[in-house]
Amino acid sequence: MAVVFTRTFRVPDEDIDRQQHVNNVAFVRYVQDTAVAHWRAIAPADMQAAFTWVVRRHEIDYLRPGLPGDELEARTWVGEPSAATWERFTEISRPADGQLLVKCRTVWVLLDATTLRPRRVDARMTDLLGGGETPAE
Repeated sequence: MAVVFTRTFRVPDEDIDRQQHVNNVAFVRYVQDTAVAHWRAIAPADMQAAFTWVVRRHEIDYLRPGLPGDELEARTWVGEPSAATWERFTEISRPADGQLLVKCRTVWVLLDATTLRPRRVDARMTDLLGGGETPAE
């Protein structure tokens, strides 16, 4: 079962678009920033030095707008690995009213940090990140 990583943050003014809500591109950045924060929080220094991740695909459902000054909560967990890729799920919500704003599925590719070539997901990586689509609370 996957373990959930959570971070909270306030929407900066520069992420607000002409419609007076969070720009969709900003939500993509929030998804990426949350994944990076999760990796940095759990990966030992040697793994952070040896590996890096790049996005192959984002699938995002924009459900409700984020608003100026909102405090948001991003939750992320990993799904099943496959060779050199790993799916990751992220949900971004607004705790003040409990509204889910964004759901995202991302496919990440594991790279060797020196050669920048794909690396197979090994047992050490699965032990670190867990896996499975259903998050454990």
